[in-house]
Amino acid sequence: MTAPSSSIAPRKGGRWIEQWDPEDETFWKETGEKVARRNLFFSVLSEHIGFSIWTLWSVMVLFMGPEYGLTPADKFFIISMATLVGAIVRVPYTFAVARFGGRNWTIVSASMLLIPTIAAFIVMEPGTSFGTFLVCAMLAGVGGGNFASSMTNINSFFPLRKKGWALGLNAGGGNIGVPVVQLVALAVIGASGGPRVLLGIYIPLIVVAAVLGAFYMDNITSVKNDTGAAKEAVKDPHTWIMSFLYIGTFGSFIGYSFAFGLVLQTQFGRTPLESAYVTFIGPLLGSLIRPVGGWLADKYGGAKITLWNFVGMGAATAVIVVASMEKSLPLFTTAFIVLFVLTGLGNGSTFKMIPGIFHAKATAMGLTGEEAASYGRRLSGASMGLIGAVGALGGLGINLAFRQSFLSVGSGTGAFVAFLAFYAVCFGVTWAVYLRRPAAAESPAVTASEAKPQLNYAEV
Repeated sequence: MTAPSSSIAPRKGGRWIEQWDPEDETFWKETGEKVARRNLFFSVLSEHIGFSIWTLWSVMVLFMGPEYGLTPADKFFIISMATLVGAIVRVPYTFAVARFGGRNWTIVSASMLLIPTIAAFIVMEPGTSFGTFLVCAMLAGVGGGNFASSMTNINSFFPLRKKGWALGLNAGGGNIGVPVVQLVALAVIGASGGPRVLLGIYIPLIVVAAVLGAFYMDNITSVKNDTGAAKEAVKDPHTWIMSFLYIGTFGSFIGYSFAFGLVLQTQFGRTPLESAYVTFIGPLLGSLIRPVGGWLADKYGGAKITLWNFVGMGAATAVIVVASMEKSLPLFTTAFIVLFVLTGLGNGSTFKMIPGIFHAKATAMGLTGEEAASYGRRLSGASMGLIGAVGALGGLGINLAFRQSFLSVGSGTGAFVAFLAFYAVCFGVTWAVYLRRPAAAESPAVTASEAKPQLNYAEV
């Protein structure tokens, strides 16, 4: 049997691959891997800049001193709205890949980043109204959607055995956009530059990402919007269970990324420069370790890594609560950075669980080989956008919790106590659904008829 080739043909709207079968090992070694890695690289670049623009206002608020007339509560609300829009647009961005093609949508979504960046460049000065800043921050939310379309696209390029690594690398490379924009801001502040200097750096980078995507990425003809898969994913309890767990991992990562510098300024009286010196460290380490989380999940099982990761997140949060009450900046900062690392690790392990769960379900339904792999791809691809969107809403919850905590008690301690309780619930859910045996008989997603052969979610 001849392995299918990667037939890249010109078509109206860009480069299209007519045949794609990454599960075929011969095809993967001869053709598929090279093409998939190339698309992964340029997908990461576009998503990376998208994350930078999405979290742009976490940096901009550091520039906004008393002359802007904004309270800490106002600033937390501004970054909360950027988080909210970034979460909502992830749903349509997921379906855009199949509608327009992964390459084509990368060009469009990257180009759209010019809108919030140019808008912020125009209005960023004292005297601008709070409402105007709020609208600009909401426009920046389109950068959050790039994650969903990028992950859906890359999910189609790689075989199941490589998805943990590929999705972790794709997401981790995108996540690094958070510390990079913070590092660039540090350099700008250190050079006594203003916020427009920062924005001026990113405008040409956005253009470069869009152009490179046009030249070097591909669309896959066989990737189509499957309304049946979308409806099935929405009805499947595991979509919502994984959304809940992703709130705990990615929601924490993006929420803390937005809030860290502002918390240091508000609770510990750090200057913008002092905050910027520290703010980037946590998101950087959390981003770099995300592929490790995916790799560990590939090797030991995503559920096991996720379970113990929530234990670590709870322990780090408990230390933060103590440090916050004792007003110990060194202990607070150290524990917060450790927490960032753990959120990144959990991001990789939880997202690896998604294709594994639906592939395991396909096997339990009696499907085998390519049929099982195809079912897993359909359901995991359909659920990823929704899971990513709900998970990102965790960032909104974190920033609103900080806002309320500072309004109520003048510190973030109350918010951290709430986060600690939430991580305990996430631990319980992970154990009860994916590690407690027998999983098949007790899983809400698997009927008695589907439970043959034995379905073991502990292996996802």
